[in-house]
Amino acid sequence: MKILLIGATGMIGSRVAAEALRRGHQVTAATRSGKADALPTDPTLTAAALDASVPAQVTELATGHDAVVSAISPPRDGSDPAPALLTTYRSVIEGLRTAGVRRLVVVGGAGSLKTSSGQDRVDEPDFPAVYKAESLAQRQVLVLLRDEVSDLDWTYVSPADEIAPGDRTGEFRLGGDQLLTAADGTSFISAEDYAVALVDELERNLAIRRRITVAY
Repeated sequence: MKILLIGATGMIGSRVAAEALRRGHQVTAATRSGKADALPTDPTLTAAALDASVPAQVTELATGHDAVVSAISPPRDGSDPAPALLTTYRSVIEGLRTAGVRRLVVVGGAGSLKTSSGQDRVDEPDFPAVYKAESLAQRQVLVLLRDEVSDLDWTYVSPADEIAPGDRTGEFRLGGDQLLTAADGTSFISAEDYAVALVDELERNLAIRRRITVAY
């Protein structure tokens, strides 16, 4: 499979790139700079420059690919990240439509997952303030996909409440819109196992036009 990976050098994007390469897929690693020095050296990996907020650039780069994975991070400059993130995702969607690429897998957030209280995780009083604006922006991306994108085969992949670098075990649980927690109430997934679940979905196409989540 030829995969265009937008945001390929971030904490999650780099793990997705490594997992896809491990399975023999061809990966175009797209970053603003066009550099992917932190990624594994592999003959099936190509680095490319991309401003994902420009639809024509998305179209040009996506053409000829089988699927696009978006690991775009919201702006972290202290401003409200939602407008810029939504503008970028609208650009990506427009670019894929023009390129004729239907498959889109989005690295999403956990804040929009439902908890046992019935609230979204981001709306609970103990949600960390430092991540709130970013989580609200990611929730708006999910709303955009659900409300406006019926012509692309998208999947929004939410991690557990906490995600960090760790081990690749290949053992985890998948869910839908409900936050998955362990017996002790914690909710965690390693970035490596998140990448396994995401590439599984790319290969199997079991969650078209819906959100899934992954946790231990």
